[in-house]
Order: sequence, then structure tokens, then C-alpha cells
Amino acid sequence: MKKLVLFLIFVGHVVMGQHAFEKEILDYEKQDSIVMPAKGQKLFIGSSSFRLWKTFTTDMAGIPAINRGFGGSTLLDALYYFDRMVVKYEPSWVFLYEGDNDLWKSQSPEEIAAEYKLFSEKLAIVLPQTKLVFVSIRPSLARQVMVHQQKALNAIIATYSKGQKNRFVLDMHSPFYLPDGTLMQDIFVADRLHLNEKGYPIFALKIKEFIKRNP
Repeated sequence: MKKLVLFLIFVGHVVMGQHAFEKEILDYEKQDSIVMPAKGQKLFIGSSSFRLWKTFTTDMAGIPAINRGFGGSTLLDALYYFDRMVVKYEPSWVFLYEGDNDLWKSQSPEEIAAEYKLFSEKLAIVLPQTKLVFVSIRPSLARQVMVHQQKALNAIIATYSKGQKNRFVLDMHSPFYLPDGTLMQDIFVADRLHLNEKGYPIFALKIKEFIKRNP
């Protein structure tokens, strides 16, 4: 029953104008038509925390990686573009950053976790050797009202991942807090949501540390 409900939500999402990111996806496909990335790389897919990562190439120097972040996407968007933005690259790892915008659009942690499970299951069927990392939702000044929901979603997916082969969670929530438990104030751009030049080094470091621990 849960899968049927999720399927109906997914179909409704498509019908209600799921082409908001089509231009970005077409731009990526145009890049690929010129130079197709080698298979077996680490694929980063998700919302603007990846899309706005301007230092991705230098931060990932020496690590075969592809960044395919797009817009203010959600897990339903990642599912919709699964074949075009995941399968064709045949990645060795998928780093997924979704869930923050989903919560902001009033989805519950349980609904989003179900969508993540569907993403994981699809990946297991099509690319059974590919490892999947959920980059947990990071905090922001703009969305502090959602912090309990963010933690709840992160925890649900962490519990799910522990029982699955080749499924991991990278804690991206706690690194942005000071020792006294307060959220860092100077790591965001003017919208108080997205990271600035002080925030991204923390973001990148945590990902590189994870990759080093999990070659």
C-alpha cells in the first residue's frame, strides 16, 4: 500500500509540472554529448548544496567525481531524472543530497524516507554494485524552524542504511555547530540558507574525509 501511495504521489508530481529542471538537465546532457564522463566515478546528485559548489573541481582534485546537482530539487526530482542523471554514468558511488527542500514543501520525514528507500531500491536493481551515500541534511539560519524534522529524517535514513548493503550516511548536520551548540553564523550567503566561501570548506572536508575512510 505504501508503495502504491508513493507511486501515485510520484505520478502526480510529474503531471503537475515536473519539468522545472529540464533546462538544467538538458545542459548537462549537452556537456555529456561533447565529453561523456568516464564510468565508475563518484556521482554527486541533489539540490543546490551540490549545484552551488563552485570549488567542486579543485576540492575533488585527484578524486574521479562528477557533480550533477540541479536547482532546488527534491527526492521526487532525483527519482524522475534517475535514468538520465544516474544510470547512464554507471557510477561506483552515488552521493545524494536531498530532503531539505522536501521538508520545506511540507513533506514529512517518513514520506521522504520512503522516497529515499525507493531510490535505493531502484539503484540496487539497475546498478547492484554501486554504493549509495545519503549526505544528511545540514542546518541553516533560514530553516532553523525545521531542525527537529531534519534530525528526524536523518535518523530514519541512518537506521535504514545500517540494515542495507552498500548504503551509508554522511553526517553533514553536526559539523556546522559550535562547541556550545549554536549554529555558525558566518557560513551563509545573504539568503541565510546557502553556504558561502567559509561554509563550503567545511562541507567539502567532511566529504573528502568520508571518501578517505571508504575508498
